[in-house]
Amino acid sequence: QVQLVESGGGLVQPGGSLRLSCAASGSIFTINAMGWYRQAPGKQRELVARVTSGGSTNYADSVRGRFTISRDNAKNTMYLQMNSLKPEDTAVYYCNAQIGSWHYAEVKEFDYWGQGTQVTVSS
Repeated sequence: QVQLVESGGGLVQPGGSLRLSCAASGSIFTINAMGWYRQAPGKQRELVARVTSGGSTNYADSVRGRFTISRDNAKNTMYLQMNSLKPEDTAVYYCNAQIGSWHYAEVKEFDYWGQGTQVTVSS
């Protein structure tokens, strides 16, 4: 009953900016850690940025200083602000979240993935 939906992808010129959003909906009790992953053609999916429920963040070395991850718990939404974009940032970006959801009489944590949004950096 939980869904993650990404938005905000598109075509942007090198040096430009883009903001991705991930909205969670459904039977949500808590949203624990959340993160953004990306997968470029011919490459494995890799972690871009992650934020825990306590607010701790970590970034891939390739994006540190350029990207900022944040979350709005009231809206069950996570964001990725991407600045100074480079052609090598081109990939499908996926939202991931560990969500506590009701499973019969108790809350259990499940891992969810969005379907991805395409980001293309090209002139």
